[in-house]
Amino acid sequence: MSDGPASVGALLRATPPDRLPEVFAEHLHTRYAADSVEVLLSDLSRSVLRPVLDPEGPAGGPLEQRCFGSQQPVVEPRADGGTRLLLPLTVWGDRLGVLRIETRLEPARELTAELTTFAGELALALRTADRDTDRYHQVRRKQRLTMAAELQWDLLPGRSLDGERFRLAGALEPAYAVYGDHYDWAVTGDRLTLTVLNGHGDGLEATLLTTMAVNAMRNARRSGANIVEQAELASDAVYARHGGNAHVATLLLEIDLSTGSVEAVDAGSPRAMIAKAGEIRQITLEQQLPLGMFGDTRYEIQKFQLEPGDRLLVVSDGVHAAAPGGRPQYGASSLLTGLRRTRLQPPSEAVGTVLRALREYHADIDPDDDAVIVCLDWLDQPE
Repeated sequence: MSDGPASVGALLRATPPDRLPEVFAEHLHTRYAADSVEVLLSDLSRSVLRPVLDPEGPAGGPLEQRCFGSQQPVVEPRADGGTRLLLPLTVWGDRLGVLRIETRLEPARELTAELTTFAGELALALRTADRDTDRYHQVRRKQRLTMAAELQWDLLPGRSLDGERFRLAGALEPAYAVYGDHYDWAVTGDRLTLTVLNGHGDGLEATLLTTMAVNAMRNARRSGANIVEQAELASDAVYARHGGNAHVATLLLEIDLSTGSVEAVDAGSPRAMIAKAGEIRQITLEQQLPLGMFGDTRYEIQKFQLEPGDRLLVVSDGVHAAAPGGRPQYGASSLLTGLRRTRLQPPSEAVGTVLRALREYHADIDPDDDAVIVCLDWLDQPE
């Protein structure tokens, strides 16, 4: 069998899910004269790249972070004539981490291209393996999660997604103890469905409420329902369980990937904005009742249009309404400043920039709510 992507993929598919890094490293030792191999996975807050093969080894440094941020290989010739390669581990735009390889082979474009492709095979295998082993979950966390956070993270679709016409990323913070804010997305054919939610209350009860709403909307969506039917099914489910004593503020969006036309159901507090060329404008929608507030609530679709080069941003009230220590709400002016800092960043970097600015705004005051931001770039033309 030739040593190409297909053979590497077959090797990984035949490997137990918790042994992928070791088998992949052994393959590189044998076929590519690798002196050392390390798989570095991003932690939940995307602030650290943590090693898998040697858990006690050093975390990723500036070069690894550069590779993770730029999504481009980093190649360094070694003094002995060999090569040090840092390669992104990414699946459909979802950034998992970085593969670090030290090999005795000389730097060459063909070597970098081949190993970059192999890194993609490993990334796909690691993402799939998450369903069947806890090993990579354990590496990605710096501390123990609360039960609410565990449920919330398992419910998320991913942290970034790329398509021909869009780049999409989402972030949830704080990472290790959350209170019900959430985002969800799915792409099928020429439709991208995106939701941002804020569950009523805090702790485990808020997360269970959000879990019910998200799964109700997924159930409707997977049955072919539009966003009005998704909202109404979720609202009915929440009301049937809580009788109007709990609700879920939700913004549902469905984007036509062929035209950029957006249908929206605004059922609460998340806010949408469009940024372009340094200018930011809020999308004005008629706010309807949060999900589950009353029985038999009915919703209506509103529409707006994405133009080439637009950046769509959606934030939960933990971002725009944050007022630590009685300060003015973050959304009053500081949020716009934070968003402008992201103008030249891809969505996967932009969401982190906004949340870091929000942390700075809180200074030494602990947040009293989750913060969710979702960023979508509508590209000038299909790639």
